[in-house]
Amino acid sequence: MTQLGLPEEILACLFDLDGVVTKTAAVHAAAWKATFDAFLREREGEQFRPFDAVTDYDEYVDGLPRPDGVRTFLASRGIELPEGEPGDPPDAPTVHGVGNRKNDLLLATIRTGGVEAYEGTLRYIEAVRAHGLRTAVVSSSANCRDVLRAIGAEDLFDVRIDGVVAAERHLPGKPHPDTFLAAAHDLGTDAAHCAVFEDALAGMDAGRSGRFGYVVGVDRAGQRDALYAHGAHRVVDDLAELGGQA
Repeated sequence: MTQLGLPEEILACLFDLDGVVTKTAAVHAAAWKATFDAFLREREGEQFRPFDAVTDYDEYVDGLPRPDGVRTFLASRGIELPEGEPGDPPDAPTVHGVGNRKNDLLLATIRTGGVEAYEGTLRYIEAVRAHGLRTAVVSSSANCRDVLRAIGAEDLFDVRIDGVVAAERHLPGKPHPDTFLAAAHDLGTDAAHCAVFEDALAGMDAGRSGRFGYVVGVDRAGQRDALYAHGAHRVVDDLAELGGQA
């Protein structure tokens, strides 16, 4: 293992955004809860059962593209909605409408409360780059660039594969490995020479199915065993544990 806590053959590092680089996972979870609770309260009436911002978030929406999160969670409640269109208003009873409602709430929270970064992650990325490794951010979020700019970290990544790029290239999101594979390709390397850094179980699945050289699980939610079960080679609480920093 190198000073960075990585196998010698690793040439590039692919970082998830929410929960790995930024402290936005809790903001996402809160936005999903507000969205789904309002929808379910109207739909279920006296049988209303709220969205759990820990269990339901981890199992059904964390790491997934927004429409997939809507479909997956609602399917767990036996609910199916028409797809609608990406431009549906946030009150439309469609998959895209519910997703857009969540995104509006998220953006409002980010605008009013700002975005925080995990300082241990930023220092680790700087160390990775100082050692000559290339870096990419891989996120299902369509707001990835705005978030990176908000924390002054856009220049820390050679490549950005986010929800906007995935839509343009017709790449399926996590747990499929396609977005990570696209990042590796754009960095000029292959999966075997890339390390993936993820906090979501869907991201672990993507790392495993894509046969990446090393997969690091970042345990922000007390799911260490699950991260290993879904394909992590190593699990840390913070990337500072991997070394490479002064």
